[in-house]
Amino acid sequence: MGGATVTALYDVPAPAKLNLFLHVLGRRPDGYHQLQTVFRFIDLADRLDFERTADGRIERAGDGLPGLPADQDLVLRAARQLQQATGTHYGARIAYRKHIPAGGGLGGGSSDAATTLIALNRLWETGLTRNRLLRLALPLGADVPVFIFGQSAFAQGVGEDLAAVALPPQAYWILRPGVHVPTADVFRDPDLTRDSESVKISVFADWQTEHSSGLFGRNDLEPVVCRNHPMIAHMLGSMRGAGLDARMTGSGSCLFAGFADIRDARVQQDRIISKIRDLPNVVIEGSWICQGLDDHPLRDWVMD
Repeated sequence: MGGATVTALYDVPAPAKLNLFLHVLGRRPDGYHQLQTVFRFIDLADRLDFERTADGRIERAGDGLPGLPADQDLVLRAARQLQQATGTHYGARIAYRKHIPAGGGLGGGSSDAATTLIALNRLWETGLTRNRLLRLALPLGADVPVFIFGQSAFAQGVGEDLAAVALPPQAYWILRPGVHVPTADVFRDPDLTRDSESVKISVFADWQTEHSSGLFGRNDLEPVVCRNHPMIAHMLGSMRGAGLDARMTGSGSCLFAGFADIRDARVQQDRIISKIRDLPNVVIEGSWICQGLDDHPLRDWVMD
Protein backbone atom coordinates (compact mmCIF):
# COMPACT_ATOMS: atom_id res chain seq x y z
CA MET A 1 0.00 0.00 0.00
CA GLY A 2 3.03 2.26 0.34
CA GLY A 3 3.74 5.06 2.81
CA ALA A 4 2.64 4.91 6.43
CA THR A 5 0.85 1.79 7.63
CA VAL A 6 -2.93 2.18 7.50
CA THR A 7 -4.69 0.73 10.54
CA ALA A 8 -8.22 2.05 9.98
CA LEU A 9 -10.62 2.90 7.18
CA TYR A 10 -13.58 5.14 7.93
CA ASP A 11 -16.80 6.03 6.13
CA VAL A 12 -16.34 3.34 3.48
CA PRO A 13 -19.35 3.15 1.11
CA ALA A 14 -21.51 0.09 0.39
CA PRO A 15 -23.87 1.12 -2.43
CA ALA A 16 -27.34 -0.24 -3.10
CA LYS A 17 -28.29 -1.97 -6.34
CA LEU A 18 -31.29 -2.17 -8.62
CA ASN A 19 -32.36 -5.14 -10.72
CA LEU A 20 -33.31 -3.41 -13.97
CA PHE A 21 -35.04 -6.64 -15.00
CA LEU A 22 -35.25 -10.08 -13.40
CA HIS A 23 -36.24 -13.21 -15.34
CA VAL A 24 -36.60 -16.67 -13.82
CA LEU A 25 -35.55 -19.32 -16.36
CA GLY A 26 -36.07 -22.46 -14.27
CA ARG A 27 -35.22 -24.29 -11.07
CA ARG A 28 -32.07 -26.36 -10.64
CA PRO A 29 -31.96 -29.81 -9.00
CA ASP A 30 -30.40 -28.23 -5.89
CA GLY A 31 -33.47 -26.00 -5.46
CA TYR A 32 -31.80 -22.75 -6.57
CA HIS A 33 -33.35 -20.82 -9.44
CA GLN A 34 -31.69 -19.99 -12.75
CA LEU A 35 -31.96 -16.24 -13.19
CA GLN A 36 -31.08 -13.51 -15.64
CA THR A 37 -30.85 -9.92 -14.48
CA VAL A 38 -28.99 -6.66 -14.92
CA PHE A 39 -27.56 -5.07 -11.80
CA ARG A 40 -26.97 -1.34 -11.50
CA PHE A 41 -25.40 0.40 -8.51
CA ILE A 42 -26.93 3.61 -7.17
CA ASP A 43 -25.55 6.27 -4.85
CA LEU A 44 -27.76 5.33 -1.90
CA ALA A 45 -25.20 3.65 0.38
CA ASP A 46 -24.50 2.27 3.82
CA ARG A 47 -21.27 3.51 5.45
CA LEU A 48 -18.81 1.29 7.31
CA ASP A 49 -15.81 1.90 9.60
CA PHE A 50 -13.00 -0.65 9.98
CA GLU A 51 -10.27 -0.62 12.64
CA ARG A 52 -7.51 -3.21 12.41
CA THR A 53 -6.68 -5.07 15.60
CA ALA A 54 -3.76 -7.33 16.44
CA ASP A 55 -5.64 -9.89 18.55
CA GLY A 56 -7.40 -11.70 15.69
CA ARG A 57 -10.89 -10.98 17.05
CA ILE A 58 -13.73 -9.89 14.74
CA GLU A 59 -16.03 -7.53 16.64
CA ARG A 60 -19.07 -5.46 15.78
CA ALA A 61 -18.96 -2.00 17.29
CA GLY A 62 -22.33 -0.44 17.98
CA ASP A 63 -25.66 -2.14 17.34
CA GLY A 64 -25.29 -3.05 13.66
CA LEU A 65 -28.68 -3.89 12.20
CA PRO A 66 -31.27 -3.76 15.03
CA GLY A 67 -32.44 -7.22 16.02
CA LEU A 68 -29.83 -9.07 13.96
CA PRO A 69 -27.81 -11.58 16.00
CA ALA A 70 -24.06 -11.37 15.51
CA ASP A 71 -23.88 -14.93 14.13
CA GLN A 72 -26.29 -13.98 11.32
CA ASP A 73 -24.55 -10.73 10.44
CA LEU A 74 -23.20 -10.91 6.87
CA VAL A 75 -20.56 -8.30 7.68
CA LEU A 76 -19.07 -10.45 10.44
CA ARG A 77 -19.40 -13.61 8.34
CA ALA A 78 -17.55 -11.92 5.46
CA ALA A 79 -14.74 -10.78 7.76
CA ARG A 80 -14.31 -14.27 9.22
CA GLN A 81 -14.39 -15.83 5.75
CA LEU A 82 -11.54 -13.60 4.57
CA GLN A 83 -9.62 -14.20 7.79
CA GLN A 84 -9.89 -17.98 7.46
CA ALA A 85 -9.07 -17.97 3.74
CA THR A 86 -5.88 -15.95 4.18
CA GLY A 87 -4.67 -17.07 7.60
CA THR A 88 -4.06 -13.47 8.66
CA HIS A 89 -3.37 -12.89 12.35
CA TYR A 90 -5.20 -9.54 12.25
CA GLY A 91 -8.71 -8.93 13.55
CA ALA A 92 -11.09 -6.02 13.09
CA ARG A 93 -13.57 -3.83 14.89
CA ILE A 94 -16.37 -2.95 12.47
CA ALA A 95 -19.15 -0.39 12.77
CA TYR A 96 -21.74 0.44 10.17
CA ARG A 97 -24.51 2.92 9.58
CA LYS A 98 -27.51 1.68 7.62
CA HIS A 99 -29.09 3.93 5.01
CA ILE A 100 -30.27 1.19 2.64
CA PRO A 101 -33.57 -0.23 3.93
CA ALA A 102 -33.36 -3.89 4.91
CA GLY A 103 -35.57 -6.30 2.99
CA GLY A 104 -36.28 -3.87 0.16
CA GLY A 105 -34.60 -5.69 -2.72
CA LEU A 106 -31.77 -3.14 -2.80
CA GLY A 107 -29.01 -5.55 -1.71
CA GLY A 108 -27.90 -3.69 1.41
CA GLY A 109 -26.71 -6.73 3.38
CA SER A 110 -24.93 -8.18 0.35
CA SER A 111 -23.26 -4.85 -0.37
CA ASP A 112 -22.11 -4.51 3.24
CA ALA A 113 -20.55 -7.99 3.04
CA ALA A 114 -18.75 -7.15 -0.22
CA THR A 115 -17.44 -3.84 1.13
CA THR A 116 -16.16 -5.74 4.17
CA LEU A 117 -14.22 -8.19 1.96
CA ILE A 118 -12.79 -5.35 -0.13
CA ALA A 119 -11.90 -3.07 2.79
CA LEU A 120 -10.35 -5.75 5.00
CA ASN A 121 -8.39 -7.17 2.06
CA ARG A 122 -6.84 -3.70 1.87
CA LEU A 123 -6.55 -3.08 5.61
CA TRP A 124 -5.10 -6.52 6.41
CA GLU A 125 -2.81 -6.34 3.33
CA THR A 126 -3.93 -9.84 2.30
CA GLY A 127 -3.64 -8.99 -1.39
CA LEU A 128 -6.38 -11.21 -2.84
CA THR A 129 -7.29 -10.56 -6.47
CA ARG A 130 -10.82 -9.86 -7.64
CA ASN A 131 -11.28 -13.48 -8.74
CA ARG A 132 -10.23 -14.77 -5.32
CA LEU A 133 -12.62 -12.37 -3.60
CA LEU A 134 -15.42 -13.41 -5.96
CA ARG A 135 -14.96 -17.03 -4.86
CA LEU A 136 -15.24 -15.96 -1.22
CA ALA A 137 -18.29 -13.82 -1.96
CA LEU A 138 -20.66 -16.37 -3.51
CA PRO A 139 -21.18 -18.56 -0.39
CA LEU A 140 -22.26 -15.41 1.46
CA GLY A 141 -25.20 -14.83 -0.92
CA ALA A 142 -26.13 -14.72 -4.59
CA ASP A 143 -25.98 -10.90 -4.78
CA VAL A 144 -22.61 -10.47 -3.05
CA PRO A 145 -20.38 -11.24 -6.10
CA VAL A 146 -21.68 -8.36 -8.24
CA PHE A 147 -20.47 -5.83 -5.65
CA ILE A 148 -17.00 -7.40 -5.86
CA PHE A 149 -17.24 -7.44 -9.68
CA GLY A 150 -17.59 -3.69 -9.44
CA GLN A 151 -19.43 -2.80 -12.66
CA SER A 152 -22.95 -2.73 -14.02
CA ALA A 153 -23.47 -6.37 -14.90
CA PHE A 154 -25.57 -8.82 -16.88
CA ALA A 155 -25.89 -11.74 -14.48
CA GLN A 156 -26.89 -15.35 -15.08
CA GLY A 157 -27.05 -18.56 -13.08
CA VAL A 158 -27.63 -17.83 -9.41
CA GLY A 159 -25.76 -14.55 -9.76
CA GLU A 160 -22.20 -15.82 -10.20
CA ASP A 161 -21.95 -15.54 -14.03
CA LEU A 162 -21.29 -11.83 -14.58
CA ALA A 163 -20.51 -9.76 -17.67
CA ALA A 164 -20.03 -5.99 -17.76
CA VAL A 165 -22.69 -3.94 -19.57
CA ALA A 166 -22.75 -0.29 -20.57
CA LEU A 167 -25.81 1.59 -19.29
CA PRO A 168 -26.91 5.14 -20.14
CA PRO A 169 -26.76 7.84 -17.46
CA GLN A 170 -29.96 7.72 -15.43
CA ALA A 171 -31.45 8.87 -12.17
CA TYR A 172 -34.01 6.86 -10.20
CA TRP A 173 -36.91 7.48 -7.87
CA ILE A 174 -37.11 4.65 -5.33
CA LEU A 175 -40.19 4.15 -3.20
CA ARG A 176 -40.38 1.86 -0.15
CA PRO A 177 -43.83 0.49 0.79
CA GLY A 178 -44.43 -0.24 4.46
CA VAL A 179 -44.41 -4.00 4.05
CA HIS A 180 -41.75 -6.71 4.38
CA VAL A 181 -41.47 -9.37 1.66
CA PRO A 182 -39.66 -12.61 2.65
CA THR A 183 -37.56 -13.60 -0.37
CA ALA A 184 -37.77 -17.34 0.35
CA ASP A 185 -41.58 -17.20 0.29
CA VAL A 186 -41.55 -15.61 -3.17
CA PHE A 187 -39.30 -18.30 -4.65
CA ARG A 188 -41.36 -21.07 -3.03
CA ASP A 189 -44.65 -19.79 -4.42
CA PRO A 190 -46.15 -22.35 -6.86
CA ASP A 191 -47.44 -19.54 -9.11
CA LEU A 192 -43.98 -18.06 -9.70
CA THR A 193 -43.06 -17.95 -13.39
CA ARG A 194 -40.12 -20.32 -13.87
CA ASP A 195 -39.98 -20.69 -17.65
CA SER A 196 -38.95 -17.32 -19.07
CA GLU A 197 -36.89 -17.57 -22.24
CA SER A 198 -33.17 -16.96 -21.98
CA VAL A 199 -32.06 -13.56 -23.30
CA LYS A 200 -28.66 -13.00 -24.91
CA ILE A 201 -26.63 -10.11 -23.56
CA SER A 202 -26.43 -8.76 -27.12
CA VAL A 203 -30.25 -8.52 -27.24
CA PHE A 204 -30.25 -6.44 -24.06
CA ALA A 205 -27.41 -4.24 -25.37
CA ASP A 206 -29.20 -3.63 -28.67
CA TRP A 207 -32.41 -2.76 -26.83
CA GLN A 208 -30.53 -0.25 -24.68
CA THR A 209 -29.12 1.39 -27.81
CA GLU A 210 -32.52 1.70 -29.46
CA HIS A 211 -34.50 2.90 -26.43
CA SER A 212 -33.61 6.13 -24.67
CA SER A 213 -36.10 5.47 -21.86
CA GLY A 214 -38.13 2.66 -20.35
CA LEU A 215 -37.18 -0.67 -18.85
CA PHE A 216 -36.21 -3.86 -20.66
CA GLY A 217 -38.08 -7.10 -19.90
CA ARG A 218 -39.87 -7.49 -16.58
CA ASN A 219 -39.49 -8.71 -13.01
CA ASP A 220 -40.92 -12.24 -12.87
CA LEU A 221 -41.25 -12.03 -9.08
CA GLU A 222 -43.49 -8.98 -9.24
CA PRO A 223 -46.87 -10.70 -9.94
CA VAL A 224 -46.44 -13.06 -6.98
CA VAL A 225 -45.45 -10.23 -4.65
CA CYS A 226 -48.29 -7.98 -5.82
CA ARG A 227 -50.85 -10.76 -5.34
CA ASN A 228 -49.69 -11.44 -1.78
CA HIS A 229 -49.10 -7.79 -0.82
CA PRO A 230 -51.90 -5.52 -2.08
CA MET A 231 -50.14 -2.41 -0.77
CA ILE A 232 -47.28 -2.96 -3.23
CA ALA A 233 -49.74 -3.60 -6.06
CA HIS A 234 -51.63 -0.38 -5.29
CA MET A 235 -48.46 1.74 -5.13
CA LEU A 236 -47.04 0.22 -8.30
CA GLY A 237 -50.37 0.72 -10.09
CA SER A 238 -50.46 4.34 -8.99
CA MET A 239 -46.94 5.00 -10.32
CA ARG A 240 -47.82 3.39 -13.65
CA GLY A 241 -51.16 5.17 -13.78
CA ALA A 242 -49.26 8.46 -13.49
CA GLY A 243 -47.29 7.58 -16.62
CA LEU A 244 -44.13 6.08 -15.10
CA ASP A 245 -42.48 2.89 -16.32
CA ALA A 246 -42.19 1.59 -12.75
CA ARG A 247 -40.96 -1.78 -11.52
CA MET A 248 -40.11 -3.73 -8.38
CA THR A 249 -36.45 -4.43 -7.71
CA GLY A 250 -35.31 -7.90 -6.64
CA SER A 251 -37.90 -9.70 -4.54
CA GLY A 252 -39.27 -6.35 -3.28
CA SER A 253 -40.57 -4.45 -1.65
CA CYS A 254 -38.94 -1.33 -3.14
CA LEU A 255 -40.28 0.11 -6.39
CA PHE A 256 -38.38 2.31 -8.83
CA ALA A 257 -38.64 4.33 -12.02
CA GLY A 258 -35.84 5.76 -14.16
CA PHE A 259 -35.41 9.33 -15.42
CA ALA A 260 -33.02 11.32 -17.57
CA ASP A 261 -31.63 13.25 -14.61
CA ILE A 262 -32.04 14.05 -10.92
CA ARG A 263 -34.15 17.13 -11.60
CA ASP A 264 -36.69 15.19 -13.66
CA ALA A 265 -36.82 12.44 -11.02
CA ARG A 266 -37.51 14.98 -8.29
CA VAL A 267 -40.23 16.73 -10.30
CA GLN A 268 -42.04 13.43 -10.90
CA GLN A 269 -41.69 12.37 -7.28
CA ASP A 270 -43.21 15.64 -6.11
CA ARG A 271 -46.02 15.32 -8.67
CA ILE A 272 -47.04 11.77 -7.74
CA ILE A 273 -46.13 10.98 -4.14
CA SER A 274 -49.00 12.87 -2.51
CA LYS A 275 -51.48 10.88 -4.62
CA ILE A 276 -49.90 7.64 -3.43
CA ARG A 277 -50.02 8.77 0.20
CA ASP A 278 -53.75 9.38 -0.20
CA LEU A 279 -54.42 5.77 -1.23
CA PRO A 280 -56.29 3.78 1.44
CA ASN A 281 -54.25 1.32 3.50
CA VAL A 282 -50.94 2.50 2.03
CA VAL A 283 -47.83 3.35 4.07
CA ILE A 284 -44.70 4.86 2.54
CA GLU A 285 -41.61 4.00 4.61
CA GLY A 286 -39.09 5.78 2.40
CA SER A 287 -38.59 7.75 -0.79
CA TRP A 288 -35.20 8.47 -2.38
CA ILE A 289 -33.88 10.20 -5.48
CA CYS A 290 -30.65 8.47 -6.54
CA GLN A 291 -28.10 8.67 -9.32
CA GLY A 292 -27.20 5.51 -11.18
CA LEU A 293 -23.50 4.60 -11.02
CA ASP A 294 -21.37 3.00 -13.73
CA ASP A 295 -18.87 1.51 -11.27
CA HIS A 296 -18.74 0.49 -7.63
CA PRO A 297 -17.00 3.29 -5.69
CA LEU A 298 -14.39 0.77 -4.40
CA ARG A 299 -13.72 -0.89 -7.75
CA ASP A 300 -10.14 0.39 -7.85
CA TRP A 301 -9.41 -1.05 -4.39
CA VAL A 302 -9.24 -4.57 -5.86
CA MET A 303 -6.56 -5.97 -8.16
CA ASP A 304 -7.85 -7.68 -11.29
